[in-house]
Amino acid sequence: MADSPDDLGIPMKPARPLGSAASVSQVGRAPAAVPPRVPEMARPPAEPPRRAVTEPIPVPVTPPPVAAAPPPPPASTSPPRRSEAGLRQLTVGREISLSGEIASCDTLIVEGSVEANLQNCRDVDIAETGLFKGSAEIDNADVRGSFEGSLIVRKRLLIRSNGHVSGTIRYGQIEIELGGQISGDVQSTASTGDVIAELPNARAVS
Repeated sequence: MADSPDDLGIPMKPARPLGSAASVSQVGRAPAAVPPRVPEMARPPAEPPRRAVTEPIPVPVTPPPVAAAPPPPPASTSPPRRSEAGLRQLTVGREISLSGEIASCDTLIVEGSVEANLQNCRDVDIAETGLFKGSAEIDNADVRGSFEGSLIVRKRLLIRSNGHVSGTIRYGQIEIELGGQISGDVQSTASTGDVIAELPNARAVS
């Protein structure tokens, strides 16, 4: 009895011979069913990334302000100056003395001293510092200074407040400012006497 194994009532499996494949089965568990593999759907090819297209945003452009054209200069209503180009003008400056004969002169401006015979001249302007001695036959005379001699004014003789005219004077029209003086043989060459216009308080010196 000593040589026989003890029979303890435990079932025993015979030992697996060497070289044989081991088969292990879980006791008391049923083998899990493996679901069949579902074939993957063919994926569409990936689209290349699209480039973002940015359209230019219109920007309002403000045109630069247009400078307004300057208004045209107002039309001058003053009479043309005597020194305009094209006039034959002779000016005798201050502290200048001139003697002789003057002919073919549109305008004579006397600021100095002139002793002459004036012929074929249209206008004479004697400044406050001017002195004219001699004879003159003209259209218009504007006297601020002094005139001595024979003066024939076919149109208008204007004697300013500081003007002095003496001698033989003939005129078409005459105007004398306050303080102006005229003396000598003074007569009007006009057919009517109402062309003489003397300003108030003007006086004639005999």
